[in-house]
Amino acid sequence: MSKMLGALLPGNSTVQLKEFDIPVPKHGEVLLKMKSSTICGSDIRCIYHEHLGKGPEGYQTGMIAGHEPCGQIVETGPGCRRFKKGDRVIVYHISGCGVCNDCRRGYMISCTSEYRRAYGWQRDGGMAEYLLAEEKDLVFLPDELSYSDGAQVACGFGTVYEGLEKIGICGNDDVLITGLGPVGLASAMLCKAMGAQKIYGIEVIEERISLAKEMGLFTEVIRAGEDNVKQIRDLTSGHGVEKSIDCSANNIARLTCIQAARKWGKIVFIGEGGTCEFQPSRDIIHDQKTIYGSWVTNIWRMEELVERLVRWDIKPESLITHRFTLDQVDQAYSLMASGKCGKVAVVFDEEVK
Repeated sequence: MSKMLGALLPGNSTVQLKEFDIPVPKHGEVLLKMKSSTICGSDIRCIYHEHLGKGPEGYQTGMIAGHEPCGQIVETGPGCRRFKKGDRVIVYHISGCGVCNDCRRGYMISCTSEYRRAYGWQRDGGMAEYLLAEEKDLVFLPDELSYSDGAQVACGFGTVYEGLEKIGICGNDDVLITGLGPVGLASAMLCKAMGAQKIYGIEVIEERISLAKEMGLFTEVIRAGEDNVKQIRDLTSGHGVEKSIDCSANNIARLTCIQAARKWGKIVFIGEGGTCEFQPSRDIIHDQKTIYGSWVTNIWRMEELVERLVRWDIKPESLITHRFTLDQVDQAYSLMASGKCGKVAVVFDEEVK
């Protein structure tokens, strides 16, 4: 077999399946048989509806979509030093130049070199039967985790973990999470494992409110509305929460995260896009609050997260509400775009671990 199917995103809220040659790994590269590829909200926001990104970071028309890939190595090129045929691996979804300061820190997401290429954006991604990856971009997937667990580490859970490490979740904390899509739910799962005392969630979509309640991670789930700051302060004896996390990218939700945080509180913005309007003196300076921005994570922290997911017995695939096969990929993207779901995965004979 020398051909494979892969999914393209034309930018008009549709998906195209096309036949491609199965790639052959060169020096330092491996060929993966795809097992699970999950859909990220940024795919919907920046590619599926229309191609918003410009320049070297924009989606390159004709590239196979999917930047949350997980699979098994079926062939290695010359020069590979660590991974071998048969290994189960997660792909860090940005392939950086490897030699700039950001890459040497492990933050290939921040690489600005002309050689930077993100899987599913500027190079072929995981919505295909096979994926060509560079060995330096791989993270080992232990047997305790499924391929769908691993696919979410590639972006969603890794991004959340980075943000939580920046604000430092611990047993002293009450936490607020705004936006209870897959990233918000992942935040709740990790906050609970890190010892957060009480976790409050705010969401507007009915299906996501119901899912958040069913998962049992939250002390209370609140419908988004104009009284949210007062509601959170009432639930925390008037003080507010120690830590707040915005996963919504909504202006009002971000302001709620700021205003519902107590004095000396820490806020992290994870959700991308949108705006945020606040009064610096009233909302952060006088109460000594700190706002962090957090973008994806570094590759060593991804490896650390994988180890801790096993230790904490956390299964990211529990956030998946719908699974599709590659020939149903158009349905998968359409559902994810609706927001009326948890995580959506495209799976490839996933029963084989």
